Amino acid sequence: MTDRGASPPRNARALPATRGNEMAKVRYVKDLSKTGSTGGIGSASMRTSVRTFRAIYETEPEIAAAVLPKPLVLTEPKIFVQFAHVIMHLSDTNKIEIGAATVGVACEAEGVKGWYVLSMPMEGDFVCITGREVFGEPKKIASVDFDVAGDKIKVAVKRNGIKFIEMEGTIGESKGPAEFTENFFCYKGMPSITRRGGFDGPVFLTQLDWERKYTDMKKIADAKITLNESPFDPIADVPVKKVLEAFYCEGGSITSGKILREVPSEWLDAFWHQRFDEPGIQGIEVPLESEKKVANA
Repeated sequence: MTDRGASPPRNARALPATRGNEMAKVRYVKDLSKTGSTGGIGSASMRTSVRTFRAIYETEPEIAAAVLPKPLVLTEPKIFVQFAHVIMHLSDTNKIEIGAATVGVACEAEGVKGWYVLSMPMEGDFVCITGREVFGEPKKIASVDFDVAGDKIKVAVKRNGIKFIEMEGTIGESKGPAEFTENFFCYKGMPSITRRGGFDGPVFLTQLDWERKYTDMKKIADAKITLNESPFDPIADVPVKKVLEAFYCEGGSITSGKILREVPSEWLDAFWHQRFDEPGIQGIEVPLESEKKVANA
């Protein structure tokens, strides 16, 4: 039985009446007839304008090998570290400006040499979300400092109140322009909804192709890399033995990617936590050849 004399709830709002051919726009659903898209995010090959402080350092070979999931194979005990100030050109009129960092381990996959992405902190939720979902990049939201004053450059990345990577140096002689492609490897998968390990569906090894188009590369002969302890981002566990090279670069990049192959999900069981903050994680013990030599001396 309906009480016709009852008043509507105080917070209720009357819906606008629809007359004739009036239309309502709902942006949670894309009009494919106008975009011609099947749901892709951005362009298949995105153009970026960048300034970077990039360096390669030598680390312990046993540690470098230990952080590589199968089927990646260590090529050299080298670690790539790059800080970047990036302008992403999503279209002719839409761009996003961010600070970003990338840490990679020298390796080979399916006959291609490149870098396994161990850490990729950066500013901006859009680039973080799309990088993780589209390419499988282990991105995390962070604060990135990129300061250039005269010939001095100083950069740092900060998460959870900790500057866990810092680099600095003096910008030196120009090496001129350079164009080359760098390959980076990541894993793309959907963790199990039960949250008891494993994945819902297949896990893929991805290859990222970053086409560098630098208008200038300047050498940094006195580069210093400092890795600070962080239980959230334990890059300090991959120590710096020696800085091998460093450069300050300006120019652009074009980024794209592809699926290399499907991999057994158990290959990632011991590594997937890297994508999240698990400060209480228990790491493995890695015997070092250098420690054996000291013990046998």
